[in-house]
Amino acid sequence: MIFADLSEKDRWRKYNDVSPVINVFKNFNSLNNDIEEQINQHTFPVHFKKGKFLISPLDRNEYLFLIIKGVVRGFIKDGKAEITTWIAKENEVVGTIRNLWVDGDSEEYLQALEDVELIAIPHSLSEYLYENHIEANIIGRKMMELYYRAAEERAYLCRISSAEKRYKRFLVSFPDLINRVSLKYIASFLAIRLETLSRIRTKI
Repeated sequence: MIFADLSEKDRWRKYNDVSPVINVFKNFNSLNNDIEEQINQHTFPVHFKKGKFLISPLDRNEYLFLIIKGVVRGFIKDGKAEITTWIAKENEVVGTIRNLWVDGDSEEYLQALEDVELIAIPHSLSEYLYENHIEANIIGRKMMELYYRAAEERAYLCRISSAEKRYKRFLVSFPDLINRVSLKYIASFLAIRLETLSRIRTKI
């Protein structure tokens, strides 16, 4: 993780002097002064080069990440095969799901598919905000609704029997990813052989 230990003022200078997490949260509910102060103090910007891992099974699960710029994928391994489970872009929050907010190992990898700029959100901050501010619980519930619907869409995609229909659904659900993500990752996400996906794209 690339993070310079800057003062709070210097840390957020390029973001109009506030953590971008504040603006994202305000889309869901108003924030009081303590929430904003805690976010500015405890979140911080990080950068990863294309191909690097934000998190792997060797890492402790300590952060969620708000994507400011770039694309990130989550995947697990089945032997030597990598199974892409989700792909996310700007203004989405990502992290390891299987051990979210709990101690324990995860099989998940988070990988940058482009050079990425993110804001790290410590789990300890999330826990403090949930325990001390009702506004945080409202924001968390509304965000969870969005991500639950996204997870349901991914589950639906995986259950469409036709590979061609699966890809067409992907184009509708994730149109802004098709030209940013390697076909091998899209094929993995859709549980389609790369050769099959290439034939489908040629056909349609």
